[in-house]
Amino acid sequence: MKILIIEDEPDMLQNMVTSLEKEKYRIETATNFNDALDKIGIYEYDCILLDISLPGGNGLDILSELKKLQKTDGVIIVSAKNSIDDKVAGLNLGADDYLPKPFHMAELHARVKSVLRRKKFEGSHEVILNNVTIDPESHAVKVNGKELPLNRKEFDVLLYLVTNKSRLVSKTALAEHVWGDQIDEADNFEFIYSQIKNLRKKLKDSQAEIEIQAIYGIGYKLLAE
Repeated sequence: MKILIIEDEPDMLQNMVTSLEKEKYRIETATNFNDALDKIGIYEYDCILLDISLPGGNGLDILSELKKLQKTDGVIIVSAKNSIDDKVAGLNLGADDYLPKPFHMAELHARVKSVLRRKKFEGSHEVILNNVTIDPESHAVKVNGKELPLNRKEFDVLLYLVTNKSRLVSKTALAEHVWGDQIDEADNFEFIYSQIKNLRKKLKDSQAEIEIQAIYGIGYKLLAE
């Protein structure tokens, strides 16, 4: 799962990054309004943690921009401005939750997991596709009840394809989501081909009743008939 933290307070930002990375989320950050606009315009995220008071603009305008772009990223407003007006405005603009500062990291984790379950997995703790069960929180995959060992990238690739089941996912979108904005430094997509190849073999060998279909020159689609 890929999370964008939009926060300008260095200590708060670092604490959030460190804490969420321990939970195996892929984290990207923006520390001002313009950088945040650039990020949401280029990339997609599973969840955005959004401060309202930002250098260069108001976080509520970020919500308005997400709405204009028809983005479906989950959004949790994380702000020291704990006024009812800000909360109502944020929720009306499409935010999924509102967490006032200060807060315990355990509560942040719980809020993030809740939003991800609602937005990506229809409120469930597990995703079940035929004989395959995926637990996003524990990063566990089982086929016919037997654990399927996957490395971190293989799991991330599978989960992203699962959350976009039956949709064509471009190589670029897959790379950006799983590898983050560092993908801009890559010369080619060989690293994706390698992960997909290994993942497809493991699924086939375990007799998983799902298939990753390659669309030549474009990307991939997960099929679960």
